[in-house]
Amino acid sequence: MGKTLFDKLWDRHVVAGKDGEPQLIYVDLQLIHEVTSPQAFDGLRQNKRSVRHPELTFATLDHNVPTEDIFNIQDAISRKQIETLEANCKDFGIRLADLGTKEQGIVHVIGPELGLTQPGMVIVCGDSHTATHGAFGSIGFGIGTSEVEHVLATQTIWQTKPKNMGVHVHGKLPNGVYAKDIILGLIGREGVAFGTGYAVEYYGDTIDSLSMEERMSICNMTIEGGAKYGCIKPDQTTFDYIQGRKYAPADFANAQADWETLYTDSTADYDVIIDVDASQLAPMVSWGTNPGMTGPVDEPFPEIDGDANVQQAYNYIGLQPGQTADQIPITYAFFGSCTNGRLSDLKIAAKILKGKTVDPRVTVLVVPGSRQVKQAAEALGLDQIFKDAGCDWREPGCSACLAMNPDKIPAGEHCASTTNRNFEGRQGAGARTHLASPAMVAYAALNGHFIDIRKVVD
Repeated sequence: MGKTLFDKLWDRHVVAGKDGEPQLIYVDLQLIHEVTSPQAFDGLRQNKRSVRHPELTFATLDHNVPTEDIFNIQDAISRKQIETLEANCKDFGIRLADLGTKEQGIVHVIGPELGLTQPGMVIVCGDSHTATHGAFGSIGFGIGTSEVEHVLATQTIWQTKPKNMGVHVHGKLPNGVYAKDIILGLIGREGVAFGTGYAVEYYGDTIDSLSMEERMSICNMTIEGGAKYGCIKPDQTTFDYIQGRKYAPADFANAQADWETLYTDSTADYDVIIDVDASQLAPMVSWGTNPGMTGPVDEPFPEIDGDANVQQAYNYIGLQPGQTADQIPITYAFFGSCTNGRLSDLKIAAKILKGKTVDPRVTVLVVPGSRQVKQAAEALGLDQIFKDAGCDWREPGCSACLAMNPDKIPAGEHCASTTNRNFEGRQGAGARTHLASPAMVAYAALNGHFIDIRKVVD
């Protein structure tokens, strides 16, 4: 029998353990941030351990960082976590993208843009959206704080190998439909647990045609479908993206030759395959309190049918069965996060907002995913387009993706968001989050409600 991409990656990294049992896996890169790392370093000190390979760890500050003034940290806990990471990196000799430096940004944005993320790697981080890095033909997954400590001390981690799932995405995306709609459409159709127990590989001519940033958006939200791992085979698009970046391999030709062997031998090697006809997708909007509660912009919200979870979601979100997305009263819009805070995402939004003014009832935050993204956007004049449209242009950070910094959505307000989660309280206590593509969020900001952008997008 042949092997899947995931099989090949996994087998390269097994240090010990039998098939079907937990196996010790070598880790090529650990990314850390200020929220899930303090206890891990405390554990090292208590046990008088060192970091085994500090050169294979890279740190950034993102979750707690204020985006109006990054150096004015009012919250005592946030300030303590940030200062603690700075001290830990200094004490243990770990590279840190510190506040205000050109490398600082959201962990899953800076890894790829610095060339740290490469095909063939196992990459871990104390953050559930680490599957983002699988877009490069690697294994990326989130881990807990005790596991962060284990990786720091040993450069390994115990894992049980999952089954293989192939998600075949084929066909041309319709006008107004984006990569974000592929993953939202998949989760909306299959539910938030379809990937549980599987490593998911996305493949097909639609995937092949996507940019690296679009592929990252899809892999980023794999965890929202219940799968820990999401990956895409590396190809020329991947190689072109990595080449020339700061931490790209010095012998790039030799590295690429190895990367070109990373692919699934046959679709028969998957344990299960899900089919997605991209030509039939529509712009998606979430109406409930998990990403599975998502549907096409032009379809009515579903009936409750005695489902207590659906009833609770409607109660929280302030909507009713039978309503449509254009009836959601949007008063906040957020562009950013590790899902859609990259330069291409900001370009899409800026193109739509250029020469226009957002609805006066809508507060709009635009938060680049990294300082490099911010500087590139400003070099193109995108910041001025956003400002002229009435948006608030911010410093890089996780921002309003999650309520761990000052950028919170007020209780009861509906936010059109390019983020990855719409859980209760995710963007602030009582906040009501609606996930969508950057284009959908841009038009919602202009109109004060969602519209079917297929009718207006160029």
